[in-house]
Amino acid sequence: MRIGWHFPAVLLFVSVPAFADAPERSTATIDYLRHLQTKDGGFVPDATKQTPSLRATSAAIRALKYLGGDVPDRAAAERFVLSCHDKSSGGFADSPGGKPDVVVTAVGAMALVELKIPTLEFEKGILDYLGKHAQSIEDIRIAAAGVEALGKAPEAKTRWLEMVEHERNPDGSFGAKNDARTNGGTTVIVLRLGGKLTDPRRVIAALDANQNEDGGFGKKGANSELESTYRVLRCYHMLKAKPKETRALEAFIAKCRNADGGYAVAPGQPSTVGATYYAAIIRHWLKEP
Repeated sequence: MRIGWHFPAVLLFVSVPAFADAPERSTATIDYLRHLQTKDGGFVPDATKQTPSLRATSAAIRALKYLGGDVPDRAAAERFVLSCHDKSSGGFADSPGGKPDVVVTAVGAMALVELKIPTLEFEKGILDYLGKHAQSIEDIRIAAAGVEALGKAPEAKTRWLEMVEHERNPDGSFGAKNDARTNGGTTVIVLRLGGKLTDPRRVIAALDANQNEDGGFGKKGANSELESTYRVLRCYHMLKAKPKETRALEAFIAKCRNADGGYAVAPGQPSTVGATYYAAIIRHWLKEP
């Protein structure tokens, strides 16, 4: 069921205190993240894990930034990120000595930039790796995020945009009518690579039409979860817009918060670094004028 003007005002009213950014709430979330850094410098994906990963480390670093917190041992985090670089391929692996892939290589690029590690010596390898291995729309989505972080235009840019163009609907949107996740995520590729949209207003209208009653977004109309919500909200952010029902969205994010200070990808699930990053950056976007 989608949001309509009949959405009870009282529910919107009571959701605001639950979302209120009390200092102790932010502090607890910062503490949750800080305690996940290991002696190796990397962060584990959640409190049940013992092995750090590059994906979790990048997410934790960025979440801490949006929450106003610091990385406990920044120098160790830098060493961990660098240890995940595979010189032979130019890519990054999720752990030292692991096998590189597109997702983690893009994440590695973002981690370098976030930690202010000079990227010059890594740029060619990263761009070559992503250009060679990013062959699907999903790969291109994350690859575009990596190259945007580096501020570079890869040789693969034209080919990537051509692939995306084949996915465009006649009205300028992407994906099925009820698929805000695909529409938002693919639109972001175009924006990150400097492409053009047919009509941004139609994209926004299509996203609005697929906001769930609880304020979040899911996969093709499914229950709301923070990963899909993040993808859609990044699109809104890049289009300088906000969802039609921001208070309902704020309430949904609040429901994903757990007693340990972290956030789950959906209400009732365990906290993870990734979900906490999604919550932190979405809340940051919602506060922007």
